[in-house]
Amino acid sequence: MVSVKCILGSVYALYFHIGETEKKCFIEEIPDETMVIGKYRTQLWDKQMGSFLQTSPGLGMHVEIKDPDTKIILSRQYGSDGRFTFTSHTPGEHQICLHSNSTKMALFAGGKLRVHLDIQVGEHTNNYPEIAAKDKLTELQLRARQLLDQVEQIQKEQNYQQYREERFRMTSESTNQHVLWWSIAQTLILIFTGIWQLKHLKSFFEAKKLV
Repeated sequence: MVSVKCILGSVYALYFHIGETEKKCFIEEIPDETMVIGKYRTQLWDKQMGSFLQTSPGLGMHVEIKDPDTKIILSRQYGSDGRFTFTSHTPGEHQICLHSNSTKMALFAGGKLRVHLDIQVGEHTNNYPEIAAKDKLTELQLRARQLLDQVEQIQKEQNYQQYREERFRMTSESTNQHVLWWSIAQTLILIFTGIWQLKHLKSFFEAKKLV
């Protein structure tokens, strides 16, 4: 399994190659109560054509998503092209994993599957033309709606950064406390070792009648 950490962001698109039994995972830092939409399409390497072509209907992908507590919030089989959606309820690193759901070696024939992945986070998941048509919004009203959504997303990201800073502070304080106790333990060990050595030397000299 290969993991790739992605920076908290709005939208990113990429493609990657996987084998039949290989799993590819991405770590996305997401604030709480934030919608995420993922879209993908697959292409299979064709040796005769020497290029990647659209995959057959029998080949698809399995998508699994875990929250920061490693709880599975989505696990589902999809086709060769698919779209998945989830909403985060816990701030932190979410793991998005994809792998082929095919067990037919003939489909791969030792080749690679190319997966094009597009991830949208927060207000970028909104289809504003569709919202404008549905709610009959003017251009000014739609722009105001977009700005409100952006402000809301910025607030969520600020809250998430504060959450990260709080966790980092708690980790630092815990580490400092452990270092302090370890230093005290080392000092006590040195003191007891010194006392034992002095007693041992005194007993040695007394036995040799040197004192």
